[in-house]
Amino acid sequence: MTKSQKNYHIPVFIPHLGCRHRCVFCDQRAISGMRAFDLSEVKTTIDMALATIQKEQRDRVEIAFFGGSFTAIDPALMHTLLDLAQRYVDAGEVDGIRFSTRPDAVSEDVLDAIKPYRINAIELGLQSLDDRVLLAAKRGHTAHQAKDACRRIVSRGYTLTGQMMLGLPKSTAESEDMTARSICELGATECRIYPTVVLRGTPLGEMALRGEYTPLSVEDAVERAATVLDIFERRQVRCLRIGLCENDGLHGDRVIGGAHHPALGELVHAAVFYRRMDALLGKNASEIRENAVTLHVARGKRSQALGQRRGNAIALCEKYDVLRMDIAEDDALTGHEVCLGSVKHI
Repeated sequence: MTKSQKNYHIPVFIPHLGCRHRCVFCDQRAISGMRAFDLSEVKTTIDMALATIQKEQRDRVEIAFFGGSFTAIDPALMHTLLDLAQRYVDAGEVDGIRFSTRPDAVSEDVLDAIKPYRINAIELGLQSLDDRVLLAAKRGHTAHQAKDACRRIVSRGYTLTGQMMLGLPKSTAESEDMTARSICELGATECRIYPTVVLRGTPLGEMALRGEYTPLSVEDAVERAATVLDIFERRQVRCLRIGLCENDGLHGDRVIGGAHHPALGELVHAAVFYRRMDALLGKNASEIRENAVTLHVARGKRSQALGQRRGNAIALCEKYDVLRMDIAEDDALTGHEVCLGSVKHI
């Protein structure tokens, strides 16, 4: 087992397998774009994905079992899938394996059972660590169980990836911030942030149609996700994803509300940058007024810092009476770090 961060995941979806409860928000078949699981297709899925990855990059590849509760599926099927994945590890085709599961399916016996395999990371569907939210979402476990599962995973040396949702019934911005901080404190080094998307045919969809639940708007979801992303980043917890992957199952009339946007992650990153730049410029307001300003951000982050259609730059120039704002990339910076590079009188 290693705790190194990987760049490539080969997703093998097992929609709803092992799920003992139907959470109010969930339709894994729509989320994954798959209608059913077919064991005979798993090897083909992995081989096709590997064909697109160069051999020198194989040490940064993991086979990832997503979409169900992996450690709650039939033990024979779980071992069949792990045996198959392990053969790719032994052959040097991939570096390891990861999977997603539920907090109440991470017993000591389960962790003993997976010990022979190269499991690098366990992604835990926590969703919230507020018992009121877990009950309203019909998760079927408590926050105490979730915290215990986190501790067991970390104590075995696995990378813990905490998955959380925003905008669930009974959830508030404050409870989400608490969940993010708790995930960090429990030893997670990775996270995924999923603002709730309301799908037709789910209990949550019916609640929304009856007026019993109000979905987050995209704008609210961006602001709340930006806050928790900032919490994670300041504690060195790497965010693997924000929002659901686009697929055919999320098009048409399947989505009836919530934070569904094809560039949701980019909007969230831009919002974090706006806050960081706003704070920096606010501290230097008198110096930058009616001048040209250059800000420095990490390599590859210039577009996010500028915002969609340069929205961040335009808004901040207006707020601080800056005549022109340039953004340069700096290899010394990481994440959403921002530095004031220069101020030029025009």
